[in-house]
Amino acid sequence: MAGLITASQPSWIGPFTGLSPLCFGKLVTALRHEGSDMIRRGRPWSLHLPDRVLLVEAYWRTSLTLRQLALLFGILKSAVARIINHLAPLLALLPRRRFRKDIVLIVDVTLVPTRDHTVAEQSKNYRYSTNHQVVIDADTRLVVTVGQPLRGNRNDCTAWELSGAKAAVGNSTVIADGGYRGTGLVIPHRRQTGQAELLAWKEEHNRSHCRIRARVEHMFARMKSLKILRDCQSKGDGVHHAMLGFACLYNLALAG
Repeated sequence: MAGLITASQPSWIGPFTGLSPLCFGKLVTALRHEGSDMIRRGRPWSLHLPDRVLLVEAYWRTSLTLRQLALLFGILKSAVARIINHLAPLLALLPRRRFRKDIVLIVDVTLVPTRDHTVAEQSKNYRYSTNHQVVIDADTRLVVTVGQPLRGNRNDCTAWELSGAKAAVGNSTVIADGGYRGTGLVIPHRRQTGQAELLAWKEEHNRSHCRIRARVEHMFARMKSLKILRDCQSKGDGVHHAMLGFACLYNLALAG
């Protein structure tokens, strides 16, 4: 039907996924190899796999309602819900299992405003949010793991361990901001009680630390291009799937 959004027209892929048609094709191929397009019992899918992937990514990027997406893709609202529930977990980033001995990682936290108050709590942004610990490779800038979401009022030091991010990186060297005191991570130097200023070498170390740690902030800036991560209306694990899905798309776009 004319006027509907479809992956067969490359002009729709960039605005809704942030990927080039080539990268989008690689993603669809990978999903096929994992069995996402196998024939299953019951009602067949209303859309082909590329269109289903495009629908899920459009949902994350625009946060449109299911009824609006149904009109844009020419299917029923119930079919949109089934596609999102089935495909969103399959688009999730798989955490890296092995790390180089000399690898340097960066961790930081981002708060995602979430409508589902059963998984969220009021945080320092005065909104009901979930706390997400994100770890990237300082060299390649690729996301290596995303911790399980916790309530937004959790302290960063506590969330680092409870989210599973600490266990995921093992003994790797990890850089963090000053909010991770006492965790054993590499954080900026602080002035001691009664100390007027830091030593020159500590000031230089802090400047270098800040320049490197800014890489994770740049990733967060790109993350906010997904409207669902500025105001998540999904319930339950929906916010976690959206975070992992963004990480997968971000890595794919960065690596080409």
